[in-house]
Amino acid sequence: MSYLGVEGSLTGRSWVGPGIEVERQAEAMAQQTGLERPLCAIMSRLGVPVDEALSYLEPKLRDLLPDPRSLKDMEQAAARFLQSVRSREKIAVFADYDVDGGTSAALLVDWLRQMGRQATLYVPDRIDEGYGPNVPAMTSLARAHDLIICVDCGTLSHEPIAACKGLADVIILDHHLGGETLPDCVAVVNPNRQDESGDLAHLCAAAVVFLMLVEAGRQMREAGAQGPNLMAMLDLVALATVADVAPLKGVNRALVQQGLKVMGSRNRVGLVALADVARLETAPAAYHLGYVLGPRVNAGGRIGQADLGARLLACDDPIEAQAMAARLDELNSERREIEAAVRAAALAQAEERGLDAPLVWAAGEGWHPGVVGIVASRLKEQTNRPAVVIGLENGEGKGSGRSVAGVDLGASIQRLAAEGLLIKGGGHKMAAGLTVAEDKLDEAMARLSALLEKQGAGQGGAADLRVDGTLMPGAASVELIDKLQQAGPFGAGASGPRFAFPDVQIAFAKQVGSGHLKISFGDGLGARLDGISFGAFDSKLGPELMNHGGRRFHLAGRLEINEWGGRRQAQLMLEDAAPA
Repeated sequence: MSYLGVEGSLTGRSWVGPGIEVERQAEAMAQQTGLERPLCAIMSRLGVPVDEALSYLEPKLRDLLPDPRSLKDMEQAAARFLQSVRSREKIAVFADYDVDGGTSAALLVDWLRQMGRQATLYVPDRIDEGYGPNVPAMTSLARAHDLIICVDCGTLSHEPIAACKGLADVIILDHHLGGETLPDCVAVVNPNRQDESGDLAHLCAAAVVFLMLVEAGRQMREAGAQGPNLMAMLDLVALATVADVAPLKGVNRALVQQGLKVMGSRNRVGLVALADVARLETAPAAYHLGYVLGPRVNAGGRIGQADLGARLLACDDPIEAQAMAARLDELNSERREIEAAVRAAALAQAEERGLDAPLVWAAGEGWHPGVVGIVASRLKEQTNRPAVVIGLENGEGKGSGRSVAGVDLGASIQRLAAEGLLIKGGGHKMAAGLTVAEDKLDEAMARLSALLEKQGAGQGGAADLRVDGTLMPGAASVELIDKLQQAGPFGAGASGPRFAFPDVQIAFAKQVGSGHLKISFGDGLGARLDGISFGAFDSKLGPELMNHGGRRFHLAGRLEINEWGGRRQAQLMLEDAAPA
């Protein structure tokens, strides 16, 4: 049954409220803990047991951090790493070109620098070399180094790693799905190896690297030595966790929460330069990691210099960092322009194919491989279905996919590769990459759609808007928003609070900027709340609320604090509305 009776809102969506079990648990939690009912509604929806509600609001990393040795090969990896450090061997770090790879590399480079050691950083070019280790690069690195550490890649790279045999040792620190066999090397530390329990499958690669450094620190202490301060490195782990869309549950939530505090101290020159060039004037939140800082770090790997993001994150020279941050900001602007063109073409093609299938996909000649992943993410968000977007060139397609909760895209793509429908493919549950021959494209996408349908893809409504409950304008205070944030950080696997304001009257409505709507509304009892809706005039939302004619509406959106001129005020990020 639709929430507040809204089956066709001004943006064409149905509103879905909390189930009866969530409602009951929220009520019980509020009674037993004395916490605010809206806060209890959020925690109940996130599956927090009543007796764990208070501890959930203050996650302690020491309570949630897993024993690194619970991961296979961890002790060997840390021991070989430390041996290399003690022996002053030459170390190379081979990293993926995205945020997770860049932060993973920066963690190692920073740690080694604090120990008085240097490392060679190598990031492959997305277009010329593609994802992961390749034989020429690995052979070249092996000839000049004693140890190569592959981060956020390598688990499926049997041939490139075999090429290092007899030249250099290799350690893999990764989180992508493993195959039936592993590369022959010193260690493959990966919570998504097939022989792992899967308990830590939600970790990103930077978290795996962090755990290796925790284990290295333990081995150093056992030998009477001291390593760098690892807590100060959690800003990098937090950035990777959010940007790689790892679910914010368990230890991930604690890593991000603690990492945001570290980031707020502005001690890492690369992140300070990036925040300044992005004009980030408030303390960073998970949103800023995913939508402000992350895209800029990614920009080099997408359309520019592949190692620029990793070098910035590892940089300790403020002047050099400012120059790199400025360049990444320029590249990010270029990326947005390229993305907009591909996005429009992909959406038109996907709409023609139909947006209600288990898989939404599009492919086009000359689409830049650096933006297909972002466009896939946008299609996924718009349709609530797994999405794949592919750029075609010379009879071959290189694509990227994004999934929805409960649907393992990486495993399905890996299966397609095993069946011979893809040239190669892999990834993890929420994101994956693939290479496909153009003449097999339709067959491969049909097979992928069938595999995803078996997992339940396409069953959810494409236009459902989930609402956590109702609030009156007077209840939406700065104090309540601060308390709601305690249940965060919010992101993948833990979406943020969204509330409905029923039967309210529009007191003020004005178009601002390019198609945005600014409003003020109340309940007729004196209390008022301001709101803003970005892109409101892309649908009926903007025109209908602008020309309300005194009509009353149900409004829905997310609460945030607007900080301006030293004042903090509650504000609604308006997402939808329906006539009351």
